[in-house]
Amino acid sequence: MHVNAFDHYHFHDSLIHRLDARVKVVVTVAFILSNAVLPDGSWLAFAVAWLVLLLANDLSRLGLVYTFRRSFIVLPFVLVAVTAIFSPAGNPLAEWHLGFITLIPTDFGVVRFFSILIRSWLSVQMAVLLVGTTPFPDLIHAFEHLRLPRVLTTIIAFLYRYLFVLTDEALRLLRAREARSAGLPGQKRGGRLAWRAKVTGSMVGQLFLRSYERSDRIYNAMLARGYTGHLRTLNPHVMNRLDWSMLVLAFFCLILIQLVGWVR
Repeated sequence: MHVNAFDHYHFHDSLIHRLDARVKVVVTVAFILSNAVLPDGSWLAFAVAWLVLLLANDLSRLGLVYTFRRSFIVLPFVLVAVTAIFSPAGNPLAEWHLGFITLIPTDFGVVRFFSILIRSWLSVQMAVLLVGTTPFPDLIHAFEHLRLPRVLTTIIAFLYRYLFVLTDEALRLLRAREARSAGLPGQKRGGRLAWRAKVTGSMVGQLFLRSYERSDRIYNAMLARGYTGHLRTLNPHVMNRLDWSMLVLAFFCLILIQLVGWVR
């Protein structure tokens, strides 16, 4: 039950699913960097990048709009870049007076803001496709093969594993609270705000202690089963001809995107 809350992997027998995890990680990082170095206002290049994403979605058999429906999570974070609209460079488009503050949006700022928005939107879509087509243990192995520091991959692996432990303990505490919080029909359960804050603080403390003790038991069980510092997987992690071919094709698409963005 908890796996669905964190693990967004969707199993399908598709071309993208069969690719080596290293290929998908490298292509994802290269795609994000490719979008980052495109000049502002490269609308045609952004459109080509999205077409590549749609093609990858179709090849993954997850649907053409699989990543599109899950990419809007980026919008609240992109609002931080809204100040780019009021860049001093460019020609003024309007003048807004808010008390003693005067805001002047410029054409350069508007183009820059929407370029940041599209870059972030495309990058999140590619990341969603990566986690949707690659099991988490394979991702960890890909990081290790790509020579990421062992400490970093171990931290990521344990963070992912113990999210389920933390969630399970939190649900246990919530069920225990509900079982001890009977109330009369039509009346609000619980006490005043100070009492609720005290109960919440006590639950947080219990959650920490119970999660710590349980995680220690889990770690000892992992050691007893042969854990040596990295997750094991049944995937042999051998690059075949298909993997190399798709890697070359992906970089060809990225070069095409750069040419469309920079050659005018």
